[in-house]
Amino acid sequence: MTSPTIVRCPQCKTPVRWGPDSPYRPFCSERCKLIDLGQWADEQYRVPATPDLPFDDHPD
Repeated sequence: MTSPTIVRCPQCKTPVRWGPDSPYRPFCSERCKLIDLGQWADEQYRVPATPDLPFDDHPD
C-alpha cells in the first residue's frame, strides 16, 4: 500500500493529505481557501503577461 501524498497548504503551510477526504485541497480549510480567493480578488497576486500588440502592428 502506498503512503498518502501530503502537501502544504499554500496559505498557512499546514500539512494536508491529498485525497477525497480533503475537500479543500490543496488548502487545509475553507478559511484558507477564501483568504487565497480574496487575495486574488484584491489583485495581490498577478500573472505576468506581455502587452498586446496594437491591431495595426500584427504581421500579415
